[in-house]
Amino acid sequence: MLSQKLLAALNEQLKWEFYSAHLYLAMAAYCHDQGLDGFANFFRVQVQEETFHAMKFFDYINQRGGRIFISGIDQPQNEYASILDVFTKAYEHEQLVTKRIYALSDIALEEKEHATISFLKWFIDEQMEEEETFGNLVKKLSRIQNDQHAIYTLDAELAQRVFTPPPSGK
Repeated sequence: MLSQKLLAALNEQLKWEFYSAHLYLAMAAYCHDQGLDGFANFFRVQVQEETFHAMKFFDYINQRGGRIFISGIDQPQNEYASILDVFTKAYEHEQLVTKRIYALSDIALEEKEHATISFLKWFIDEQMEEEETFGNLVKKLSRIQNDQHAIYTLDAELAQRVFTPPPSGK
């Protein structure tokens, strides 16, 4: 059975995953407004991923007999200075998500809650991938600067991204 402390932290992370989806939807809207539909597609796929993550928390809390609490989410940032600014903010957000997952893991470790430790291992691995993806895009955009040809080439590349849920919902 989940402790109240761990249950509250899991519910807070559920909320945070939905906030992440909300943030990435705002970033997609910004990209659409800039005429960068490939970048917008990248963030729309990210919205799908974050919603998938939220539902993993939802299902886990339910599976463990915990009470799920849905609460409001904060308004995300909607305006950015540039496409580099968007990805820099997204990268910083993913680093924050990683810290949150680590804090959840710390609680599970303290409480010797092995099922939750196992559950969170997937998210730790996922966050390594997320940080690498965003970090690499920040590096590319930093090198590109204002080279419109390179921006549109990267835009076309990101237009190809699709969301593929892991097998068996894992």
